[in-house]
Amino acid sequence: MTDRISAREAIALVTDSFAELPYPKGESGPDGPLSWQGYDDARARAAARTGEEESVVCGTATFGTASFGTTIDGRPPLGPVTAVLVAFEFGFLGGSLGERTGDRLEAAYEHARTHRLPVVSLVATGGSRMQEGMFALTQLQRVARQSALTREAGLAQIAVLRDPTTGGGWATLGAGADVTLALPGAQVAFAGSRVRPPDADPAAYTAEAQVAAGSVDALVPQDGLRERLALWLDLLTQPSAGAAPVPPALGATEPPATGWDAVQRARAPERPRADSYLDALFTRRVAIGGDRSGGTDDGVLCGFGRAHDGRTIAFAAQRGTPTRPAGYRTAARLVRLAGRLGIPVLTLVDTPGAANDADAERQGAGAAIADLFAAVATARTPVTTLVIGEGGSGGALALAAPGNTWATPDSYFSVIAPESAAAILKRPADEVRATADQLRLRPQDLVELGVIRGIAERPGG
Repeated sequence: MTDRISAREAIALVTDSFAELPYPKGESGPDGPLSWQGYDDARARAAARTGEEESVVCGTATFGTASFGTTIDGRPPLGPVTAVLVAFEFGFLGGSLGERTGDRLEAAYEHARTHRLPVVSLVATGGSRMQEGMFALTQLQRVARQSALTREAGLAQIAVLRDPTTGGGWATLGAGADVTLALPGAQVAFAGSRVRPPDADPAAYTAEAQVAAGSVDALVPQDGLRERLALWLDLLTQPSAGAAPVPPALGATEPPATGWDAVQRARAPERPRADSYLDALFTRRVAIGGDRSGGTDDGVLCGFGRAHDGRTIAFAAQRGTPTRPAGYRTAARLVRLAGRLGIPVLTLVDTPGAANDADAERQGAGAAIADLFAAVATARTPVTTLVIGEGGSGGALALAAPGNTWATPDSYFSVIAPESAAAILKRPADEVRATADQLRLRPQDLVELGVIRGIAERPGG
């Protein structure tokens, strides 16, 4: 469990300034809509204890400059970003959602859309308020609708999961955000602590477990929240015109002599990998993690970065391993999010192919690949692709931009690996090299065939 702080303390922790919004005037009969005996008294005690009149505080806040002082790693500070901020007060009836909570949240989202502002939620809630029964539960529908309308409007939503985040608050504001961060050790789950099976593993209901399951993007310690939120907001609120540039090659300078030479170069351990390309491309970057369907794949890096020209670019980069279904689903999530926010996408292709083990099939490999093909084909913003290593079959092609794919001199792209092609064609092992030539998988072959647009050069080349 993390140290619990109040809504106002959480606001002060992450913002440079905060101005509370006016709240709708909610009306209800004595002891609430259900006439729950003692409810008014419980609310009065909660108000006296916390200084709040409801379980959520809403307003506009600025993030950015004060978070970093004068520089970040020697670079100029980020400019301030204004956002609508929602902060839950767990001390007020367990941060539960009632009708008046729904009124406040709805008004906050409407303000965000009217003024074209992103939404940041600092969530700490036990779920729906028992004393209001189904009236409380239906607030989740209101919140879900407001979140969906805000998503359609192209405005970013970031959630920070404090301790605890359970029930409908997790299933709407938390899990429904574009980017979800969590405090280490926080209780995060749909099932609250008092309604779980008695033999349930408590480790499954933590922020750490949600990260491992692909439902939360990252753990962020409390003292790092201010900087991380400011960076996320800066990157997600800067639409960029035009396509992402083709990164310069970092490895070999001359195209390979033969098809087998191309394959050997692409498989060489010393060849520059995705991490090196991303480090060279961006002054700062952040990653999303997980497919929101129960899985993660460390072999695919996805996120947003600030290029040297100041533009924000989204990236999905393979790291040379067989790509798992969760990797494809995470990349599809990235492409769609970038499209909604008006940010161009760069994909780096480097995989021997899709993972083909039994677990990958059980996890829906075919459906995951199909979904990524669809996401790239219907992307709202331009997609640029650079093949930086192995381009193995459909597992690589799923990340490739039709009509805007490039390759480095130490890469190849093929319908299938030459060893597999020889096996399918029932050729002996000593014909693998010749098969590689016949596949015409070298970068220069791909240019001649019209499969890619060109070969990336080294800086200054």
